[in-house]
Amino acid sequence: MKTKLTTRNEYLKRINMVVEYINSNLDNRLDLNKLAEISNLSSYHFHRVTKAILGEPIGTFITRTRIETSAKLIRYTKLSIEEIAYCVGYDIPSSLSKAFKKFYNISPKEYRNKSDYNIMRPLLVDTSFKLKSPKIVELPKKLAIYIRITGEYGNENYSKTWKKLWQHVKENKLFTAGIEHIGVSHDDPKVTDSENCRYDACLVLHKPTQAKGEIGVKEISGGKYAVFQYQGSYDNLGIVYDTIFNQWLLENEYELRNVPSFEKYINNPDKTEPEKLKTEIYLPIK
Repeated sequence: MKTKLTTRNEYLKRINMVVEYINSNLDNRLDLNKLAEISNLSSYHFHRVTKAILGEPIGTFITRTRIETSAKLIRYTKLSIEEIAYCVGYDIPSSLSKAFKKFYNISPKEYRNKSDYNIMRPLLVDTSFKLKSPKIVELPKKLAIYIRITGEYGNENYSKTWKKLWQHVKENKLFTAGIEHIGVSHDDPKVTDSENCRYDACLVLHKPTQAKGEIGVKEISGGKYAVFQYQGSYDNLGIVYDTIFNQWLLENEYELRNVPSFEKYINNPDKTEPEKLKTEIYLPIK
């Protein structure tokens, strides 16, 4: 049993590296042989292993990631459809339009012009929720260990995942003061089916470390962020994000940078009442 677990963890480590490369290079041609080389697997085994880990063929994963990224850029930036096509790796804008319409039954141009058109789930707007103006800050890049969770945000795996990360810290003597709990959500649940949503549970460390099994090492992007303060249950974060994206962002001069937002958790949910939980939401802007 231990051997099987170790083998799976090794594959998770390798495929995590591939996924990080894909996320960072959507604007380039993604050669499958190059991806196989990154994973240190033969092309034959690479396709089988990625499908087993990701739950879909690597080509399908890349296409879906490109289309879902384009949907966010169309809705939340002022980039032209042509520029967005190039940003997500299409040489010809019409190719993006064709693929986008196949996914969502609407063209990119129509989607941009219909602000009330929701690709999947409706907006979670609570008119009683008052959003305070954010702080605008410049952050340095951060080094973090992480475990990726795929599935509905906030599912039962989250608590176990944080415990695994802390166990890794203790076993490898990585503890220092100032370790931060960061959550990176890669997908918009109104654009991506819940079972495909990707979330990285991260601990920001101040000592160098290496990836080990399912625990990867990644860089949290630095740069300019709008930081929103929220107090309340994590169950309401969807409302908070919808308010940020569909009220504050659309009414301000800032545009999104093409890196993920992230959350910083200030207190321990195991020892804090839900209504007293404090979360900082970092929105990457330019």
